[in-house]
Amino acid sequence: MSDFEKKKLDMELSLFTRKNFEKPTDCKNLDQIRFYVKELCAKIEEFEKRFNYVPTYAYTLLSQYNSMQNKLLNSEFRSTYC
Repeated sequence: MSDFEKKKLDMELSLFTRKNFEKPTDCKNLDQIRFYVKELCAKIEEFEKRFNYVPTYAYTLLSQYNSMQNKLLNSEFRSTYC
């Protein structure tokens, strides 16, 4: 795969996520974050199967959603048990 094709896929994924996902820091609900994680994982799998390439942006975004999910879980735990 050429650098041009990789760049094109990077832009395609970036555009898709900007149009269809909220930023991880804007998410205030665990179910919302879980939905985005599931959708992003499906998109990563699709890119792996179709192109044998996944932009690093996808993994970075997934990490950000997971981090936000952990923060919300920790906050919920503290409010429930502390």
